[in-house]
Amino acid sequence: MNVYSKRRKELLNSIETDGTVVLFSGLSINKSEDESYPFSVNRNFYYLTGLEEESMVLVLNKVGNDTREYLFILPYDEYMAKWVGGRILKEDAEKISEISNINDYEDFPSFMASIFNRYRHNDEHKLYLDLWHYDANQALTPALNFAKDVKEKHPAVEIKDIYSKICKMRLVKDEYEISCIKKAIHITNAGIKKMMALIKDGVNEMTLEGLFNFVLAQNLCKNTAFDTICAGGKRATILHYHDNNQKLHDGEMFLCDLGATYKNYCADISRTFPVNGKFSDRQKEIYEVVLKAQKIVEENAKPGITLRQLNQMVVDFYKEELPKHGLNKDVSEYYFHGVSHYLGLDTHDVGSGMPITLEKGNVITNEPGLYIEDEGLGIRIEDDLLITDDGCEVLSIEIPKSIEDIEKVANR
Repeated sequence: MNVYSKRRKELLNSIETDGTVVLFSGLSINKSEDESYPFSVNRNFYYLTGLEEESMVLVLNKVGNDTREYLFILPYDEYMAKWVGGRILKEDAEKISEISNINDYEDFPSFMASIFNRYRHNDEHKLYLDLWHYDANQALTPALNFAKDVKEKHPAVEIKDIYSKICKMRLVKDEYEISCIKKAIHITNAGIKKMMALIKDGVNEMTLEGLFNFVLAQNLCKNTAFDTICAGGKRATILHYHDNNQKLHDGEMFLCDLGATYKNYCADISRTFPVNGKFSDRQKEIYEVVLKAQKIVEENAKPGITLRQLNQMVVDFYKEELPKHGLNKDVSEYYFHGVSHYLGLDTHDVGSGMPITLEKGNVITNEPGLYIEDEGLGIRIEDDLLITDDGCEVLSIEIPKSIEDIEKVANR
């Protein structure tokens, strides 16, 4: 039994009543004419199958102690294989997912109709869908469209949301997941070191982003975890700056917030370093304050603590510390984001923003910052932490962070 089989078994065991779970891999979205946006698999589907192609459906059925698994995929198309490459074969899908009952995608509607008919006299039987929806303006997901169709054609079927149960599982990473995150961080480290070594006066932010992407490609990493932030000088005070198209100048600091992926697991790292390879006295002063704030989080991140509590520790520290450095406005003028979020298959992984306490196996970020717009100085230092029995492990320990180490890499 592989990791995906174990997860499906755990999910079914968490369902209190008889029911059918349906999860969709997702659909590609048309961009223009015959071009589509790059497809990105639904992470909950991937978590339970290991498959990442579009137009797939996972069906898990539970009646008493009897559980059955079904997978619906598009059939192999010889003609299209010559144009865009072949879709996954049934035997390959079975090998990855360990689901033996694999059917054609077009048979899914009739199969579900038979399920609804078979259990129409069983009041305990529920339909479980991933009804996640980020905001009101977001396009409907395949699951939400399916829910609408079921309500119209089978109004007696009771629909329940399975999202929270999968989230609870995803929050606690197993050894395989931790190894994937470590690999993503290792690749990210190589990219950041390349940027540190080659940054200089006159270099464009976009060039440094390209260097990072080149190192990812060298490591067979196709996707970044999120849109890379490369910001010099005053632009580093913009939290989610994405233009990445301005020249860097001697005397400025450069902030990068970025991450590689491995097997869809994300790294999320921020580093800030001088364009000329040498910190000024003022840059050192503010940088050390952010380092101290990060150390507070590192020393207090453990089971039983919430992300909100960790953030408040940073705010309380800044209230005492910032006036010593001539920063006399309210803390929110210099620091206006949270210090942490969960990390995994998504950069802002499931659990982020929820008032839940940390537990062993969680992976979170540690990213305090200070943004002083009138000085053109933005500093953020971010590492990724694994929560252990009584504390945390810094997974990104290898990435240069101290002033001494950064200057050593920048001036080698």
